Amino acid sequence: MPLESMHRQVLLLAGAQALFQIASVMVMTIGGLAGAQIAPSPRWATLPIATMFLGTACAMFPASMWMARVGRRAGFLAGTLLGAAGGIVAAVGIAAGSLALLSFGTFLVGAYQAFAQFYRFAASEIADAAFRPRAISWVMAGGVVAAILGPWLARIGGPLFTPEYLGSFVLLVVVALLATGLLTGLRMPREHASHADAAKARPWRTVVGQPAYLVALFGAATGYGIMILAMTATPIAMLHHEHDLGAAAMVIQLHVLGMFLPSFVTGSLIARFGVLRIMFTGAVILAGHIVMTLTGTGFGSFAAALVLLGVGWNFLYIGGTTLLTGTYTPAERARAQAINDLTIFAVGVTSSFAAGGLLESLGWVRMNLVLLPWLVAAAVAILWLGARRRASARLDR
Repeated sequence: MPLESMHRQVLLLAGAQALFQIASVMVMTIGGLAGAQIAPSPRWATLPIATMFLGTACAMFPASMWMARVGRRAGFLAGTLLGAAGGIVAAVGIAAGSLALLSFGTFLVGAYQAFAQFYRFAASEIADAAFRPRAISWVMAGGVVAAILGPWLARIGGPLFTPEYLGSFVLLVVVALLATGLLTGLRMPREHASHADAAKARPWRTVVGQPAYLVALFGAATGYGIMILAMTATPIAMLHHEHDLGAAAMVIQLHVLGMFLPSFVTGSLIARFGVLRIMFTGAVILAGHIVMTLTGTGFGSFAAALVLLGVGWNFLYIGGTTLLTGTYTPAERARAQAINDLTIFAVGVTSSFAAGGLLESLGWVRMNLVLLPWLVAAAVAILWLGARRRASARLDR
């Protein structure tokens, strides 16, 4: 593919990534608030966010297999249409006061998210070897756009119609349809079937049982689970402490910027300092988030805590993904990645569903404090793997 065309297609995917993440951030910003106003109990308030992650977990593998048959473009367009349908169903659910309909709508938005997880892989397939790192970075940059526009659209859509937050999901429909129009211009290179020798692949239990695989999975799942739980609870906690929707949306903006801005340097830091050091640093930064929640419930405390939450997630999640890639062969890749992603999204579903109940029963500060043992366990696992590798290196000398 000519360089100019390559750049154009990657920029198109970057735009699609930005639009998808805007939709996702909108649900994260107001999903719990919309749920709280129609849920029979505060414990069910975060159900719409949980079902979004459930939709992603359920749709990810079917989406991957279907795109292997019909191609990336058809799959991506189907994903955006699922997102638009989800926005419509969620809006109807709010209008009807039905938590079930609202949650089914966000489930469909989660299915959209499942297809969108493959945008960065599509960029790497379009790009040549020299351009590939920048191509992936361009797509990841969509998260920065989403950090700015997602919470803002959720906020201005809140009072747009009656009942509150119906307008936010109407705007989500518009965002998904814009992504549909954008992706009609996608042109993927001709795909070639892989001829990896499956007979050489180790049993999946052998792959998963490797210490590096287990630490990579535990680290990434820890970063993802803690981030989702705290992020889901934040807008509700802020409203409980007399902050308005605008303040909550701004904190979510800062959080998402913390999640994605470091991506431009995380790879270089891993190359320079090693993946385990960056993962451990991520765990320390997440501990900083917990410490910041102890400083109070003012806007500054929420904002600082959520920025640290985003940066810590970035280091731990990307570090865990990087560590994982060294634990399997090409013939083992699909199964190893599938187990990893399914586990992480299952943790995300559990964390988002638990956020409402934990916040109600424990309060904002104690809810975050109970995450500390989980975080300590991840840090100890990272240190253990580092010590094991150093001991192995000494024996090899």
